[in-house]
Amino acid sequence: MTLRWRIAQFCELRWWRRYLSRREKTGYLDWKRRHWLDFLQKSAVLLPPGARVLDAGCGPAGIFTVLHDQATDALDPLLADYEKHLDHFSRADHPQVRFFAVRLEDFFPDRQYDCVFCLNAVNHVADLQRCFDRLADLTTAGGILAVSVDVHRFSWLKRLFRAVPADILHPHQYDLEEYRDMIASRGLRIDRTVLLNEGYIFNYCLLVFRKI
Repeated sequence: MTLRWRIAQFCELRWWRRYLSRREKTGYLDWKRRHWLDFLQKSAVLLPPGARVLDAGCGPAGIFTVLHDQATDALDPLLADYEKHLDHFSRADHPQVRFFAVRLEDFFPDRQYDCVFCLNAVNHVADLQRCFDRLADLTTAGGILAVSVDVHRFSWLKRLFRAVPADILHPHQYDLEEYRDMIASRGLRIDRTVLLNEGYIFNYCLLVFRKI
């Protein structure tokens, strides 16, 4: 899995460089902020001022871009590469955010969080079980964990994608029930599931948990 993860990370950076090379910075970031505000409305996750929030696997333009009144941390192992190779990301543009260039599995901050977002990132990690352990531990008692992920619609395709790395960016291939059960087994209660986008192979779903 380590080699597959490293290949996935290399391809992830290459994908971002190609994707953003065709997009003007201001226009792209404005669009991305509108996307995240719409996401917050659909997710019905309420973030009061001063709430401690983590954007785990934030990418170059994660939900941290619209969290101005919260105590926000953001992490991604590729942050240094984003800042070096992408005009669209600079830590200096977000002085309200603490950034950490580290894998989620190795992230041990000085706080827990009232809300942990892991959005379109959990199937990118190297060690999925350790990742879920960290997400659960990082969430305060009574806090919210919001995970969005592409989930397989068909079991035969799931088995095929596990055997053959056709989806090179995503080392982990699971269906909705498997993701939900893995997270719930760590002392979190599923609050709601939101279908964000229906696809031919994957559905993009948001799972919102409350820590017991």
